[in-house]
Amino acid sequence: MSTSTIQFPVDSAAPATIVDALKAIAGASPKLRASFAKGQCVHGTYIPSDRAEEITKSRSFTTPSRVLARFSVGGSNPRIADTDKLVLRGFSFKLGTADHRSDILTQSAPVHYARTLDQMLAFLNASIPGSDGKPDMEKINAIFAANPETLHQANYFAAHPLPASFAGTTYWGVHAFPATNSMDETRFIKFKVAPVGGDVKLTEDKGKANTVDFLHADLEHRIAAGDARFSVMALLDRPGDPTMDVTIRWPDEDRREALRLGTIVITAIEPNEACDATFFDPANLAEGIGHPPDEIFAARSAAYSISFAKRR
Repeated sequence: MSTSTIQFPVDSAAPATIVDALKAIAGASPKLRASFAKGQCVHGTYIPSDRAEEITKSRSFTTPSRVLARFSVGGSNPRIADTDKLVLRGFSFKLGTADHRSDILTQSAPVHYARTLDQMLAFLNASIPGSDGKPDMEKINAIFAANPETLHQANYFAAHPLPASFAGTTYWGVHAFPATNSMDETRFIKFKVAPVGGDVKLTEDKGKANTVDFLHADLEHRIAAGDARFSVMALLDRPGDPTMDVTIRWPDEDRREALRLGTIVITAIEPNEACDATFFDPANLAEGIGHPPDEIFAARSAAYSISFAKRR
């Protein structure tokens, strides 16, 4: 197929259509999440740093609180192997109290796989298995060729080894969030959630030798032995940083100035029903953290709400 024949819809794809496409790829039950279906609910505490107020006046980040969180593996298949290198690992968490709560969704790659909803839907539709049980690779490759930014996430996976632990993985919020501090000064930040003690990686051979649920077994073992700690970092913007394109990183993102907002301490495994009874709503942000301006974020809250309603 010629790349010039790839046409995206004129109107942005509806979030409901995205949810349906995600479920169709895995043949998932309506009772399951459309994305990150396999996961483990946990709980713990959040301890703010004494510098958090320099970045945001959001009380969800400046005051101590309980944390409800969920580690997960990407995709709609709840039986996906933890050894699959080509899917995201996720870490979502709720900070703050009922009146000042923020839901933050982070993932194990610093970029999203689509810049627009139309790109996202085109890729998902091409990924739905046909009568032979396989996705349409001709269409997928044509989408990649016509839209090279849709390969940035896959290229990141290819260049990095398999995570060895949910508790030893760095997670990113791929969006640029406007943060307002107590002086009413606003700047863009990106969230980076880094494991205290550093990342833990596997070689490809060791990854293949692990069981399909090794991340979950490792998490239980680590928490039984103590706790899992993460530094919640704010990467600080510079003039000219892109804020509308979630498929590209900020220049020198790994080496630029960052400020620690606080520490998440995961102390116990929580029954999955505690996370299944609600959902992590990316648009639920306490005053002091605003909604990112990009197109993907604008649809995420609606898509998560639709998926939650379907599985309820």
